[in-house]
Formats: sequence, structure tokens, C-alpha cells
Amino acid sequence: MASERRLALIGFGTIARDIHARLGGEGFGFACLLRPGSPSRASLPAGIAALDSLAELLAWRPDLVVEAAGHAAVAETLPQVLAAGIPALPASTGALADDALLLRLAEAAQKGDARLIVPSGAVGGLDYLAALRETQDAEIRYTSRKPPAAWRPELAASGLAEKAAQAEIVLYEGSAREAAKLYPKNLNVGLTIALAVGHDRLSVRIVSDPAAAGNTHEIEATSALGTARMSFVNLPSPANPKTSALTAASLTAAIRRQFDRIAI
Repeated sequence: MASERRLALIGFGTIARDIHARLGGEGFGFACLLRPGSPSRASLPAGIAALDSLAELLAWRPDLVVEAAGHAAVAETLPQVLAAGIPALPASTGALADDALLLRLAEAAQKGDARLIVPSGAVGGLDYLAALRETQDAEIRYTSRKPPAAWRPELAASGLAEKAAQAEIVLYEGSAREAAKLYPKNLNVGLTIALAVGHDRLSVRIVSDPAAAGNTHEIEATSALGTARMSFVNLPSPANPKTSALTAASLTAAIRRQFDRIAI
């Protein structure tokens, strides 16, 4: 990997901190865009340049921008980043459920001759699923199964918190697009799968399960090419139970692929 690569982070929460910890010794220069008054500013590690505006980020001329600040940040920053010719890697892939935003990003990438890189996040097998996109009869079901702690606000709002401690509850079953809108902090994986296979071929189930050993992602695919069943049981991030600890590791791998001479 070449030295002097400039990596700009948008936000400095759990995911961005983990990425910096993993890549800090690999010759990257880091900058971080933070909103005014962000509590993360005081804890920003030495050696990371603090940026106050998108204009400052663009002037810093990073080789890659990694969004790790939530769905709103994707819409507010990445169109300008891509239009400026800078590739972007969003952690909040659920934001791409918005067709209008996805079109804006595609047009910006075309204008800037840049790439929007959608990471695999907390699952694998996206290469297999993408291969099914042109298979007419392909049917894919994705189940997100997490402990009740990951769904605490949703369970409390629906009056199901007590029941959820005793038995599994199906919170949602339907399209990936609607699931990402209803559960924006939990369904990045579902949206990523939908982008790989096409929205019309994917159904989504969201399950609160007290017996779940961790954040579990189950994918079932059936087509004329064969069948596949994949299950990923990821431990939640200690700092944020809604996020798999694997997410930052996956983003780190995507960053390395962007710069490695041999990419896998």
C-alpha cells in the first residue's frame, strides 16, 4: 500500500474510531469532519486534522472519504464529495433506500468521474447475490435477528418490551426499502443486499429474539442457478449494540482494497 494516503472521516463515533484504530499505523493521513459543537471534537486523537465544514474537507483533498455519521450525512456531504472527483465509502448504506438520493449520488459520481463504494458491512456473499441479479426467478429473503437490547426503543414504543424478554417477536416483514425507512439505524445490511440483487427480489424480516447469541443476519437465496443459505452471527459493538462489531472491520477492508495493488 502506498504511503501518504489521505483519508477523511465524516463523524467520529464508534465506527470511525474503530477504523482509525485499525489503520492508524498504516501510513494514512487522517482528517475528520465534525459538526459544530460535536462532543467528539474534544476526544479527537492527536494527528487527526479537525475539519469544520465540507468546504474544508474538499480543500484537504482526501484520496477517499468515509461517511460514518448517519443517513443525513450521506445526503448532506457525499454528492459534493463525488462531484469533486473524490471516491466515497458510506457506512450508512440504508440512506440509499431513497431513490432520489441514489440518483443524485450517481449523477454526482458521473460528473466527478468518481466511485461510490458500497461496503458489504456485517455480511458476506454479496458477490454470489449480485450474480443472481439477472436471473429472472431469483428469490432472496433476508432476516435480521438481534437481541431485544438492540430494539429497545422500538419495543418500548409498541408496548412489547416485557413480551420480548420471553419470546421472539417479528417486528416487520416486507420490502427492504420500507424496512430501511422504518429502522434506519438497523437495516443497512438489508439495503446493501437489495442493491446487489434488486429491490423486487428481496423480502426482509426483522426479529427480536432473546435467544439470539448476537446480531444475526440470515440470507436464503433460490434460483435456477441453485440455492444458498448463509448465516452470520456477529457480536454487537460494545459501544453500540445496534451495530455489529464486524461493520468497522468490513469498512477497513474496503478501504484497504481501494488502495491495494491486488484487491480481493
